[in-house]
Amino acid sequence: MPRIARGAIPSPNIWNTPQVYELENRAVDPDRAADAAMRAVRSWDGATVLDIGCGTGYHLPGLAAVAARVIGVEPHGDLAALARRRCALANVDVHAAVAQDLPLPDASVDVAMARWAYFFGPGCEPGLRELSRVLRRGGTAFVIDLDATRGAFGRWFSRTVPAYSAREVEAFWDRHGWQRRPLDLRMAFERRADLEAVLRIEFAPQVAEQAITETPGLELAYPNVLRWRHY
Repeated sequence: MPRIARGAIPSPNIWNTPQVYELENRAVDPDRAADAAMRAVRSWDGATVLDIGCGTGYHLPGLAAVAARVIGVEPHGDLAALARRRCALANVDVHAAVAQDLPLPDASVDVAMARWAYFFGPGCEPGLRELSRVLRRGGTAFVIDLDATRGAFGRWFSRTVPAYSAREVEAFWDRHGWQRRPLDLRMAFERRADLEAVLRIEFAPQVAEQAITETPGLELAYPNVLRWRHY
């Protein structure tokens, strides 16, 4: 049985199929638009950076190339172990822990980010309190997630997770003082089989087959939202 940190909410994709999720990580945002959008708000050059829900550590090496220190947090212990092996670097540490109980001292982080880590909104108040605790004065937190109100990807997601309310999510972030901007990302695959495998881990079976039918070629639009708050 995998080691799971107490209080973790299971991920429906990377926890079960990390090899396929690796293909998704490689395909998402080949233009690096998400990084550019975050860096336009707050650079992490020379900073201490926290990656919440880091999975197998896909983004950690890139962060470590310019940050002074990088900390990955992942509630699935086996994935955290993979992240440690991937990032055997002097300035990278990976912890098996949850967003609502970060194993970090107060005021120890300059930049925190959660990419596609199910940091949706309502119910995430404990995680936001932890961000307020660990971020230094002048620090910035980022959350990137799917925009369920736009495009075919948003429509497929809404059919897969019908209880999700985009209106409630927006109200949540507004209440907590976060800013937002849309991100028009894309996924670009090398093989059709990889695209189809990713759609099958992202959506309910019937929805996934419809998404595959509706998606010709090797690319698809991936509408997202970037949210941030300065502390």
